[in-house]
Amino acid sequence: MFSDARSTTPARRPRTGVRAAAALTISLAAVAGLLTTGVPAANAAQAGGRGLRCQGEGVDPAARIRYGADVVIKAPLRTVFALQADVERWPAWQAPVLSAKRLDSGPLRAGSRFRWTTPAPATATTPATTLRITSTVRRLQRDACIAWSGPAVGKGVRIDQGVHVWTFTKVKGGVRVRTEETWTGDQVEADVPTATKLLGMGLEAWLHDLKTVAEARAADPHATPAT
Repeated sequence: MFSDARSTTPARRPRTGVRAAAALTISLAAVAGLLTTGVPAANAAQAGGRGLRCQGEGVDPAARIRYGADVVIKAPLRTVFALQADVERWPAWQAPVLSAKRLDSGPLRAGSRFRWTTPAPATATTPATTLRITSTVRRLQRDACIAWSGPAVGKGVRIDQGVHVWTFTKVKGGVRVRTEETWTGDQVEADVPTATKLLGMGLEAWLHDLKTVAEARAADPHATPAT
């Protein structure tokens, strides 16, 4: 997917049955295992649309690599948002997240920074590596939305900037979670279709894992998330 160089409104897509391909995206989370599964091309968010926004903040409108996805989760809004906002607990319910650490204290908020790691598999042009992602929260509205951005760097692999937006909306029977992300950088832009496919698989897997653990938590509030 990567070369040796350095470095829309999301379409509707299936809401159930998406297994974690072992991935969180290099997006900001997960690439392990993603090369063996497919993502319908129709799910890629189209350039030129307004896209998701959190308090006016959106993804990079000029990015060539972008993807949007959504799912309905049968759980309370507070439960779903708390799982997503507790970044240091991500490894407890997302196997592709190897580590996650806050770089500041207090509740997650605009300006908060966190660092996390995820494995990236070997491709035809890059070695297997561990990506180190340093994210900065750009906007956050409790129980409503989060936007963050940052680079992902590993041996022979680099995303200069990933921008990720999440929204959480109460609907009949649960919460609709929508996400959109863009990547920029010479390396990933060398193969836009493959980069978009990997991004999409990671986001679909992330939504699947979030839905699984949130619905389990809603059914049994005392349950410990599976690792």
